[in-house]
Amino acid sequence: MRAGQPPEDWTELLSWWDEQLHGLLAELADPTAPAWLPWARYPRTTGSWARRQAHEAAIHRLDAEHALARSDDPSAVPSLVFGPEFAADGIDELIAWILPTRAKWDQFAVSGSVLVHAADAGRMWRVVLHPGQPGTIDPVTAAFDADVTVAGTADAVYRRVWGRPSHASVTGDVRLLEPLGAP
Repeated sequence: MRAGQPPEDWTELLSWWDEQLHGLLAELADPTAPAWLPWARYPRTTGSWARRQAHEAAIHRLDAEHALARSDDPSAVPSLVFGPEFAADGIDELIAWILPTRAKWDQFAVSGSVLVHAADAGRMWRVVLHPGQPGTIDPVTAAFDADVTVAGTADAVYRRVWGRPSHASVTGDVRLLEPLGAP
């Protein structure tokens, strides 16, 4: 293996991947340090970069694990479980930070409410959709009668909202989830 090149062996690759992640996090250790970001809504700090890159790496790692398992069964990669706090932050990253800036809301003609509930993290979000407009997203403290609900462990809901294999429970009008799909 040459410097800067990932190993070809899967086990070595996973260790290398973790080393790269820890190196990135060490570089971004001061979350308040100023940093350039291409997204206007995000605070311009290394903490924002660290958050964005942690979720980017986690979702790609999950994709790699499923590719290796040659399966889209959520049980195919039992060794990879995201902790409740991290997973809930990843749910928030997608639905509260990324999706509101989606440029193509005019393509969606659905209307209704979505409850996203990461039970073990104690976190819930309400998304209200109107045809052709960005959804309104608010954290909530109590469940409500939604048109569609995505619920489960934070890990399962994180995977579901990012469009990955998941054991999250989805009940109601699933058409309302289309505008919430990961870009």
